[in-house]
Amino acid sequence: MAGGNERSMKALKEVWKREENSLCADCGKPDPDWASSTLGVFICLSCSGIHRNIPSISKVKSLKMDHWDDAQVQFLAKHGNAMTKATYEAHIPIYYYQPTYNDCQVLREQWIRAKYERKEFTEPGKHLPYSDGVKEGMLWKRGRDSGQFLPRKFLLSEREGCLKYFTKQDAKEPKINVKIDVINATFQPGKIGNPNGLQITYLKDNKTRNIFVYHESGKEVVDWFNAIRSVQFHYLKVAFPIASDNEIKNRLTRNFLKEGYMEKTGPKQREAFKKRWFTLDHRRLMYFKDPLGEVFVGSRENGYSVQKGLPSGTQGNFSWHYGITIVTPDREYLFTCETETDQLEWIAAFTSVINQAMTPQEYAIEAYFKFKS
Repeated sequence: MAGGNERSMKALKEVWKREENSLCADCGKPDPDWASSTLGVFICLSCSGIHRNIPSISKVKSLKMDHWDDAQVQFLAKHGNAMTKATYEAHIPIYYYQPTYNDCQVLREQWIRAKYERKEFTEPGKHLPYSDGVKEGMLWKRGRDSGQFLPRKFLLSEREGCLKYFTKQDAKEPKINVKIDVINATFQPGKIGNPNGLQITYLKDNKTRNIFVYHESGKEVVDWFNAIRSVQFHYLKVAFPIASDNEIKNRLTRNFLKEGYMEKTGPKQREAFKKRWFTLDHRRLMYFKDPLGEVFVGSRENGYSVQKGLPSGTQGNFSWHYGITIVTPDREYLFTCETETDQLEWIAAFTSVINQAMTPQEYAIEAYFKFKS
């Protein structure tokens, strides 16, 4: 018996160390140490927890702690991540967001369920609930003033190229009508206070606006997210007919580069530093007050830079001591972070933006910011 166990473990390790199995089959996390004995995929601990919630589809075991018999090892050897992906990920729409291990639980869970439970991507031309070019339904929306979430009817239309919401079910005119090409959507469960929380950001008169929504069903809110991406993709295909599919895909919804608290002082640099929640959405550094504050972060070739620390002689009172200075052609913006780790992460995020060349649209936004100031 001991010899059989030893033989099985040796065979298991050989399958495990194949290059195709070096990343989690579902989220891409390196060095997965769990596997599904019924699907034949190697997965990480976090994704194994999601698999455990669909026991009719997937039975998971630890590669290090559990016993694997010869038949199970042979099943893993016959399948593995590459073959299983070829089956369950054969026909993923290019606009569909495939989450990584950095993404939130609801995105990863619905991705796994879409693949293995609903088998949404196993055959071509399958009808998908986010591919119709139109989606209508109720979402819980946070009120701007009260902060209370109330049910609101939303309508997404590819034909009209917009997202609308209505304050009443039978209302004929929308409260807001947003063009699809100015929308970004990103999951923000912590900020919204709900595991299915979705933040919809859009531009109105070159100013950033936010809609915070959620749905009780994780599937429904992820379907809304991918429906927005689908409509955006087809809208941009018409707007930029010579662009490749991958180029257009890269222009769809994007995660924020960095979020967190910093302290900020005013333009005179003598005011007290105030703690704000900041969000870096590519070239827009937004901070939450009333109204929403924004700083445009341009490119290095246009006179923008980021520096560690504050200018000597800074007079404003601050309680955090890890400073950051953003230099623009018109002024300097001063911030402080609570820890050195926060400081270095923010500097890295700003540097990644500043090192990128600006697009014609971004030059127009920069001009608006200069005019506004």
